[in-house]
Amino acid sequence: MTPKGWHSRGYLPHYDSPETLQFLTFRLCDSLPEQAIEKLRLIASPIADADRDAFLDAGEGNCWLRDPAIAGIVQDALLHFDGERYGLIAWTVMPNHVHVLIEPIGAHTTGDIVGSWKRFSARMANRQLGRSGAFWQDDYWDTYIRNERHLESTIAYIENNPVKAGLVTEPADWPWGHARLRRQK
Repeated sequence: MTPKGWHSRGYLPHYDSPETLQFLTFRLCDSLPEQAIEKLRLIASPIADADRDAFLDAGEGNCWLRDPAIAGIVQDALLHFDGERYGLIAWTVMPNHVHVLIEPIGAHTTGDIVGSWKRFSARMANRQLGRSGAFWQDDYWDTYIRNERHLESTIAYIENNPVKAGLVTEPADWPWGHARLRRQK
């Protein structure tokens, strides 16, 4: 599909452009309580991003991604088309959400990439969990990377999210993210 530039599917605006680094967050369907979603809708400022992240890090919902088998399914989906449809720069799979930094390759759009991850991982996770129905929240958050400083701070944010959430003490200790690969080298 052809990249669209600025577009929306009715809720969140997205920016799609070839070879533009994108910081993406997508979450499980039950990861934010209804009151949190309503509060975020009422806030029209950058504070909304910090509030959303705090709600997600609180570990609401079923947290299916806490299960190593399910987290592995999601991580494998992220890695599958690395170098073909996108360059995977950084990622972390948290208990109820995922952060990813990619560079789309060629005509592959961010929406198509995220849709592919979510469809495949939802089908496999639901099979593993013995359930059916919605797994991921419909939309995703995206931010295009503006400069080198923004890139560095985004990678640091992704790496440190498990530490900030109190899941590990060092980024490399989290098994479902790219930071552990630095330790292996």
